[in-house]
Amino acid sequence: MNPIVRLAPAKVNLYLKIIRKREDGYHDLATLMQRISLYDELIFKPGGGPIALHCPQSNLPEDGNNIVYRAATVFFGKVPFPDGIDITINKSIPVAAGLGGGSSNAATTLMTLNQIAGCPLSTTTLMEMGASLGADVPFFILEQTAWAFGIGDHLEAVSEAPHLFFLLINPGFELSTKDVYEGLNLRLTKEPIHYSIPRFFERHDVIMGLHNDLEKVSINLHPVLKEIKTLLLTHGASGALMSGSGPTVFGIFDSEEMAMKTEQSLKGCGIWSLFRAHSI
Repeated sequence: MNPIVRLAPAKVNLYLKIIRKREDGYHDLATLMQRISLYDELIFKPGGGPIALHCPQSNLPEDGNNIVYRAATVFFGKVPFPDGIDITINKSIPVAAGLGGGSSNAATTLMTLNQIAGCPLSTTTLMEMGASLGADVPFFILEQTAWAFGIGDHLEAVSEAPHLFFLLINPGFELSTKDVYEGLNLRLTKEPIHYSIPRFFERHDVIMGLHNDLEKVSINLHPVLKEIKTLLLTHGASGALMSGSGPTVFGIFDSEEMAMKTEQSLKGCGIWSLFRAHSI
């Protein structure tokens, strides 16, 4: 088998509403997730043992503490590989940044191993396996813009999503999803909650509907996030929002040229990392 190279995309949350806290400690939510053209590179080749994982130039673990290792383990539980697999992850997506990098890597691993094995498992089965690894993994297996409901495990594909241009700013520190959710202080309720989700047919709809219930909590923890959001808006972004539980903030621009111009203007902002991308 020749080495197989796959690109695992990041995502942003264009809308994220926390509906309620559940008895099991998780939260029901409604979120619109969009894949973007910021990628990690994964390289797959035959291995000498069951699983060999390499994460050069990053501090990621290379054992069962890495979601990619766990994804391979789950897959081999259903479809054994006589030669094992050797996986290298070349990171470009920031870690613990609200961009779903780990979940995307896990999804890419499940789909690639399935392909190498001759596709014995259905997409539905892969998504069920993915859900056991992390709430966002099935979304990346679906490979479409989608609404996620419940704890993120119920997906509804969006067939006509507008094309968007982004500039993302990552401030250079990690934010614990657990810490952010604990900062919500939602009351536990069993009562049904009625809510309506916005419809995003055009770019203008997306701009007007940008919303993230976790943003206020994360800004309270790190006020610099508000500064970044304001900076994007004053440099030409039509709208700006924190993605997921943060800390990455994205701006949406009218054109790739405008995003590029803002990227040039903001380069050199201390330890901040800038990423220009578009929706996929």
